[in-house]
Amino acid sequence: MAPAAPRASKPQASVWLSGGARDGRRRKSSQQPVGLDHGKIVRTTVQLLDANGLQNFSMRRLAAELGVTPMSVYWYVDNKDDLLEYALDEVFAEIPLQAAETGGDWRDAVREFATSYRRTLATHPWASRLMGEYANVGPKSVAFSTAAHRVMRRSGLAPEHIPGALAAVYQFVYGYGTVEGRWTELCRSTGTSEDDLFREMAGAVRDRPEYGELGPIIDQRMEGPVAQYRERDFGFALECVIAGIEAMRGRAPHA
Repeated sequence: MAPAAPRASKPQASVWLSGGARDGRRRKSSQQPVGLDHGKIVRTTVQLLDANGLQNFSMRRLAAELGVTPMSVYWYVDNKDDLLEYALDEVFAEIPLQAAETGGDWRDAVREFATSYRRTLATHPWASRLMGEYANVGPKSVAFSTAAHRVMRRSGLAPEHIPGALAAVYQFVYGYGTVEGRWTELCRSTGTSEDDLFREMAGAVRDRPEYGELGPIIDQRMEGPVAQYRERDFGFALECVIAGIEAMRGRAPHA
């Protein structure tokens, strides 16, 4: 499961843990909004978070986007926190789970899961922030975690080592995808391309004494697209993680 921490102020206050999760169907009433449903509200929330960021999201903006009054939204969700939890769980539906069912090479399945998870984090930069605020145990997130565990069981690791191996993959991808998403947000907020921003930043530090040993690396990366080096680095780093998992197979606990 993706990294998560409950809300510090009220750790039990989760829509998934309080028994309050529902599909949004409320009592029938002549005042119930027409053409609105729980799924549409959650999907629109994801779209707004992608477009404007977490800091600019509000129930009022959501209602305006839906063309309804704010109170209409509350027919389907109790509060903003619950809605953000629904949205967080929704993005995990974008990660394909077929790799867990094919019975193929576990390494290829880990690569597929890791790549899809990274893409989700980079596409929805707000999601990594919410993972540190909410329990993140919705049905789609749990389905992802279950599938990943099923894949790792094929690796040959001792059962007690599987959670640690999954943690290595999750935390690596979470860190990489989170930074990638934040970088995208920074470029968007400054109105510049990531290549131009990188060259500006690299040029500012290139000749500083403390960066002397990194000069050749900086020079090389200024020659090509940032995305090209990002893909190469991610691929190599993921192979290091997989190789580490392979090396640990057959080892005794705590070896």
